[in-house]
Amino acid sequence: MNNKIRIPKATAKRLPLYYRYLLLLNDEGKDKVSSTELAEAVQVDSASIRRDFSYFGALGKRGYGYDVKNLLGFFKKILNQDTLTNVALVGVGNLGHALLNYNFKRSNNIRISCAFDINPEITGKITQGVPVYSMDEMKQQIADQQIRIAILTVPQATAQKTADEMIEAGIKGIMNFTPIRLSAPNGVRIQNVDLATELQTLIYFLDSDQLAQQQSEEGK
Repeated sequence: MNNKIRIPKATAKRLPLYYRYLLLLNDEGKDKVSSTELAEAVQVDSASIRRDFSYFGALGKRGYGYDVKNLLGFFKKILNQDTLTNVALVGVGNLGHALLNYNFKRSNNIRISCAFDINPEITGKITQGVPVYSMDEMKQQIADQQIRIAILTVPQATAQKTADEMIEAGIKGIMNFTPIRLSAPNGVRIQNVDLATELQTLIYFLDSDQLAQQQSEEGK
């Protein structure tokens, strides 16, 4: 992503949503889209969309909306969609295998190009088109392939030690699927993905909605 424009983290997370929907509109031959239409499609309120877009200057015209092709081209550049980013996968267990099978097939600019594990039954082989190396080869492969980003899916007990080795090998960004919060030096970014927490949050909101509905019905 273009680092010359400083934007809030919440805005940065929404940009890929806008880009994917604009791709759909472009494929359908749509010429323009309003912030209200975008809001309904990506489930983000129109005020937030206008505020997100305002960080990049005048992207649309009042009363007209946004030109789909122009906006698509702009976000394509911002999100570096023309540049392929190779990613390493560290840990090829059940979740790792699922990620190899997925391998960002709907994305044109992200690809898992190598994987690492300690299991001799899978190292030295190609899984879903991706070579799986032993952990002993990680430092060399990351340097040779000039990889800066890695996905971590190892057991909790080895997560920090493995992360330290990844950082030593040159990794600057880690998508962490383990349940622990990793320590990392300045200059290394950690993105935590806790599936259990996300599911628990969803359950909480569903239960809250159900309780509110019951209370509303009882009050009638």
